[in-house]
Amino acid sequence: MTTSPTPNAAADIVIIGSGIGGATMAAGLAGSGARITILEAGDHLADRPENRDPRAIFQRGFFRPKESWYDESGKPFNPGNYYNVGGNSKFYGAVLTRYRAEDFAEMQHLEGVSPAWPFGYEELEPWYSRAEQLFEVRGTLGEDPTEPFHSAPYNFPPVPDEAPIAALRSRLKKVGVHPASLPLGVDIDTWLKHGKTPWDAHPNSFNGKMDAETTALVAALKHENVRLETNARVNRLETAADGKSIAAVHYEQNGARRIVRPKLVVLSAGAVQSAVLLLRSAEDANPAGLANRSDQVGRNFMNHNLSAVIGFDPRFKNDSVYQKTFGFNDFYLSDGDGGAPLGNVQLLGRISGAVLKSDLRMVPEWALDRFCAHTVDFLAMSEDVPKPESRVRIDGDKIILEWIRSNWPAHLRLVARIKSTLRAAGFPLVLSRAFDRKTPSHQCGTVRMGSDPATAPLDIYCRAFDHPNLFVVDAAFLPTSAAVNPALTIAAQALRVADHIVRKELS
Repeated sequence: MTTSPTPNAAADIVIIGSGIGGATMAAGLAGSGARITILEAGDHLADRPENRDPRAIFQRGFFRPKESWYDESGKPFNPGNYYNVGGNSKFYGAVLTRYRAEDFAEMQHLEGVSPAWPFGYEELEPWYSRAEQLFEVRGTLGEDPTEPFHSAPYNFPPVPDEAPIAALRSRLKKVGVHPASLPLGVDIDTWLKHGKTPWDAHPNSFNGKMDAETTALVAALKHENVRLETNARVNRLETAADGKSIAAVHYEQNGARRIVRPKLVVLSAGAVQSAVLLLRSAEDANPAGLANRSDQVGRNFMNHNLSAVIGFDPRFKNDSVYQKTFGFNDFYLSDGDGGAPLGNVQLLGRISGAVLKSDLRMVPEWALDRFCAHTVDFLAMSEDVPKPESRVRIDGDKIILEWIRSNWPAHLRLVARIKSTLRAAGFPLVLSRAFDRKTPSHQCGTVRMGSDPATAPLDIYCRAFDHPNLFVVDAAFLPTSAAVNPALTIAAQALRVADHIVRKELS
């Protein structure tokens, strides 16, 4: 380790993180001509056999980070956060869904209120369309009654149902729900050429999944003014003497301490790590951490209420490979009977005996395979309402995640509605299992945007109220979690923010 930081090459803009937010920001800013450096804590994911090995992924945790976070009681756990080029999107289910228009307004839930965004759906709509083009989303319009207005169609048709899933879609229609093709960032032909597996939770190394690296980052790096540094872990942001502007970014790379002094910083390390970095950058002028005049940095952590729901029918033969092609939102805006919203339902990637074995260690894998041959697997997803006491904080080097679930009664009702729907569709046995804090795959909040610096760290363009050259553009900015996958909303806002920076900051 060097004794003093080594100056880095000059950069006008430093982007910290290469996940959905960071990579999309890079793509949106690349054409400006500004010198852009992307600092990524991890490295590229290699194309290796473990990428398609469910035993390696689910039973051995081959790709999980070698670190522990701590819950509110001080108990350690291994989080499902990944440090690699492309961030968590390398492992995501590639569902690129828009928030519903109603998600931008205040929404009353069974437990708590989801607050209104500082702007409406119509403000983000054009950027949703651009994000869908950037991520080459496969989809179709007109199947989902809750679908918001689209100003442009999808450029690619939806990923096709396999035969058992097409039959299942028909069964569900007959019992009164509205299955709709999922908008997916997957070139299914390319994916299957590399192995007959689902893509959900399987890492992607340019094998057909449209993640942050394979789309946005590739587009950005075509420009000579954009450079990527891997294995570059940022540990502190330094402000100027007045405590306002960010003067330097400190990071470690391959055992050496380095420093870069950009004109503008975009923090896109993820909802947990972005909050942690701001808190760890506390100094005399900002003793509570950066961007934290409101005392909201780290607060309002949200992570969707999630459960796997598995229907079993001995007459149903499911030999599908990937399965994950449709969902339904019949209980999204209400419980189906005029009551409070419950959430989204979508197919999971095909669950096999090797996957179930990770939780059912004592059951032979062959027996689990026989069971799975007659099952279908759904994901139930309900909104987690923001609460200030649900938070990320630090204790020395420790990351403390005090996640306080909200709106859980609605989630239990959603699971119950799915079970009754599947039973009506001919599945006599339906089981469910809730996801725990080890799977923060939809983490959001912690550095939310708003209109009032007294209650939010960021303005509507994700600029820190306290620091004019600092933007936070990842899931941390989300004021609400809604009840759909957040990736496309992050990408759309990143494109909107990048456009704002080009027009207002770099012109």
